[in-house]
Amino acid sequence: MKKIFILVLFAVSRVFAQNRPLVEEDFYRIVTLPVPEGIQLEVGGLATLPDGRLGVCTRRGDVWLISNPYMKNGTTPTYKRFATGLHEPLGLNYINGNLWATQRGELTILKDTDGNGIADDYTAFYKFPLSGNYHEYSYGPVLLPNNDMLITLNLGWIGHGASLAKWRGWMLRLTPDGKMTPWATGLRSPAGFAVLKNGDIYYTENQGDWVGSGRMTQLEEGDFAGNPEGLVWTSEPDSPLKLKASNVLDTGEPMYDIAPKVPNLKVPAIWFPHTLMGISTSDIAEDLSGGKFGPFEGQLFIGDQGHSKIMRVFLEKVKGKSQGACFPFREGFQSGILRMKWGLDNSMFVGMTSRGWSSTGKDEFGLQRLEWTGRTPFEMKTIKSMPDGFLIEFTQPVNKDIARDVESYKANSFTYKYHHNYGSPIINAKALKIKAIQVAEDGMSVRLAIDSLRLGYIHELRLESIRNTEDRPLLHNFGYYTLNNINDAAPAMDIAKYAVAEKKPAEEHAGHNMSNMPKTELKASAKRVTEMPESWGGKADQTITLGTKPGLKFDVASLQVKAGSKIHIVFNNNDDMLHNLVIVKPGTVGKVGEAAFKMGLEGESKAYVPDLPEVLYHTALMQPEASESIYFVAPTTPGNYTFVCTYPGHYTVMQGTLKVVK
Repeated sequence: MKKIFILVLFAVSRVFAQNRPLVEEDFYRIVTLPVPEGIQLEVGGLATLPDGRLGVCTRRGDVWLISNPYMKNGTTPTYKRFATGLHEPLGLNYINGNLWATQRGELTILKDTDGNGIADDYTAFYKFPLSGNYHEYSYGPVLLPNNDMLITLNLGWIGHGASLAKWRGWMLRLTPDGKMTPWATGLRSPAGFAVLKNGDIYYTENQGDWVGSGRMTQLEEGDFAGNPEGLVWTSEPDSPLKLKASNVLDTGEPMYDIAPKVPNLKVPAIWFPHTLMGISTSDIAEDLSGGKFGPFEGQLFIGDQGHSKIMRVFLEKVKGKSQGACFPFREGFQSGILRMKWGLDNSMFVGMTSRGWSSTGKDEFGLQRLEWTGRTPFEMKTIKSMPDGFLIEFTQPVNKDIARDVESYKANSFTYKYHHNYGSPIINAKALKIKAIQVAEDGMSVRLAIDSLRLGYIHELRLESIRNTEDRPLLHNFGYYTLNNINDAAPAMDIAKYAVAEKKPAEEHAGHNMSNMPKTELKASAKRVTEMPESWGGKADQTITLGTKPGLKFDVASLQVKAGSKIHIVFNNNDDMLHNLVIVKPGTVGKVGEAAFKMGLEGESKAYVPDLPEVLYHTALMQPEASESIYFVAPTTPGNYTFVCTYPGHYTVMQGTLKVVK
């Protein structure tokens, strides 16, 4: 009887396993490399060596060589320090038999001349000036097909980005003999950049001043990518452009609309909608595995430091200009992703750091490897521009009946302001009408004819009801296409033949209203009182000043107030990121933070403060170096309340305790 029970239990477990929802781990497995105690492996750069070792440079100035990083047969990797004493190297490459590291002030060749496995020659290949500002990070080198190299230089930060030393905010090109050519400017924080197989150069940018949301831009010689601070050096004789900061328009119009009015201004090929995709874009890795990393050959993988995840990008060129779609890919890494590097076995090494920048991954640093399990996920493989809409290609055939149903799709478009402010709210959001649906005979693609396509806008496509022929949903059911040009060279759809029933565009989906988006200015309410109530007689019982500091932290961990007292809080955002201050009931910070994370397109316009009874008081979403006062009466029930920043990705670490006492 016991044996029969075990067999039945096994059968039931097997059926459950076969029918459970599939998750990212089923297709792409994360393997964690153990780091020996005492090694602070805050990864700044990665390099794979031909002999199978992995080079890692750290923000603390060390370079480590890791043997057996693939942990074959379950064996442990070994670490050997190859170099030390570098100044925060944030880039590493293996070129012509040597490791090259980019420190803050120079590109350095690290040589082991006596063959003992330790660098004994640190040769300065090229030096660039520094002002001493903490934000002057430097990245690279990335190798070009002709053996030239690229490096990028971060702006400093003085309440806004600033080029305080020569060529800060630029991409520079270096020849093998050390000659430097300024290549492009307008960069703010260019931590990720890559040269693709076809020779095109792309870089990723983080949300910040002049940058409404994360984005990826193709850089050609003389391009201006948007942040005007680097233009201070265009008077130099070797500058490839002569544009001045005074020529850059600061009207808050979309960047695409400004571009024709500003010479050299280059619009992004891809926008990564802030918090909907990631919050801090980093490295770029092109899949050239020949199908050994799954069904996305030729596509790009983009790291995100703040959300500890990897996104996926499909690129195409329409009328000679780059554009395409971004999709979710893999979450759950242990720290903030800064670097990604292909291993010799076509797996991906992922190097991470969190100190000072913080991330959803809880560890201070980490090194992991991403492996394809051999299973093909059901995904949108591509989104392509068509004369009247988009063509969506899948990795597996769809259920054609469901795919013909217009209710299976939601389409919207929106964009961001181009202005000097830090980030931007979503603007000009609009729900789009789907006019016709054409499903391919083999079920591997669907073509959508869509009304009101807008150039320069991000087009959101959500396919929440789509199933494959095995009745499984998409692993990720949304993507964002950046439409810079319409591909009118492709054949038009027979819209009359494939027309769908007339339907009023949905105003509500995914928890946000598209046709009547809230105003970007958050209005005062009972939970956000920004002027002292007249009934207080001009005096609060207690005034508290609370600030922020780098690393997603408040400058005070605990506050104490008397129950029922009149409280005035002055919140100063001293950081170089957006933050808010939200006070919530005891034990509810997780619920509130998760609700803020899921607010979607309307989140920023509502300061990422969800409409929940657990939220007691809050400020607006504060720009860097901004300040706001709020007034409230402390709860009458004593206890430990929580003050928290609910900006997506922040709430898990940026918290403090508000002690209410009798």
